[in-house]
Parts: sequence; structure tokens; C-alpha cells
Amino acid sequence: MADEQTLIQNAQNGDLEAFNGLVRNYQDAVYTLTYRIMGEPARAADAAQDAFITAFRRLETYNGGNFRAWLMRIAANTCYDHLRYEKRRPATALDDLVSEDYADGAPLPDQSTPTPEQAAQSAELSRAIQSCIDGLQADQRVALIMSDVEDFSYQEIAEAVGVQLGTVKSRISRARAALRGCLQGFRELLPSVYRL
Repeated sequence: MADEQTLIQNAQNGDLEAFNGLVRNYQDAVYTLTYRIMGEPARAADAAQDAFITAFRRLETYNGGNFRAWLMRIAANTCYDHLRYEKRRPATALDDLVSEDYADGAPLPDQSTPTPEQAAQSAELSRAIQSCIDGLQADQRVALIMSDVEDFSYQEIAEAVGVQLGTVKSRISRARAALRGCLQGFRELLPSVYRL
């Protein structure tokens, strides 16, 4: 297995297999970031794919440094582009148009499956959290996800997004405050240790 720098150099010289190696190394991180920003698996997969296509096309602009931060910046910017496009042209998923009467039956639970009540509470809490995250401004959402989910340092976020360190701190602070305020509306869903 070639090291990352070798893969990058080979990919910059047109080696598709080397770029595929980079995709394999970073596909989970890119998808996780796009999922947290886009909020839906299909939209996240589209954004992740577009991010890798953009990265491939712009590989010659990578001049060294932190490749992960460079790639995550492309992924975040791709999500921004998708969100702007969706805002201009909202779409309805076909699944939303199909009545639940026609949906296939649910799979039988196995022994490790939580009780229906636990599953419903967990799903409702996940929807509430995602709804609150979706309600954030796109720049705040990206900064919060990169910091709290992807575990980027503030400096790495500033470099990846292309803003000053103070701007990153401000965005994260505002995002956390907005998220906290939004989740207070779902107080009954939160575990008791998180209730204020």
C-alpha cells in the first residue's frame, strides 16, 4: 500500500487507481461530513460523490499541506452549493408521495432489537436533533459538524472553510446556542442528564 503522498503525486499525474486509493481512504469521512450537513443519506451520497469528482478535477490545485483539510473544504463547499441549489429549486422525494398503505412490511426484529418504544423514542430524538441541525445557517452547521462530529480543531476548520479563526469560534458558539435553544423545545425527548 502506497503512502498518502505517493498516492497524491500519482493521482496528480493521472493515475486513476491512485485517486481511487485516496477515495477509499477518505470516503467515510467525506460521507459523514456531507450527511451531517445535508441531513439525508441520498443527498449526502450525492454531495460526497460530487465532492470527489470536484477533487479529482482540481487535484492539480493541491499544493501540499493537509490533504484531509483540502478535501473536507471541497466537501463542505459542495454541500453549500447543493443547499443553495435546493433552496432555489425545492424538490419532493417520490417516497414522500407514496402512501404508507403501500409500503412493504417491517422486517422481523432480532434478539438485539430495542423495544418498539425505545426505537420510537430514539428515532424521534434523532429526527429532532437533525431538524435542529438543519435549522442552522449553513456556515454554522458546517463549523459545528466539523468541530463536534468530525473532531477538527478550530484552526483546521478555519483552513478548510477559508475564514479567520475568530469567525470559526463565533460560528460554533452561535450554532451551539441555537442548537441548545432548539432542543429545549424537545425537552421531553432528551435524557434527563441533558435537561436544563
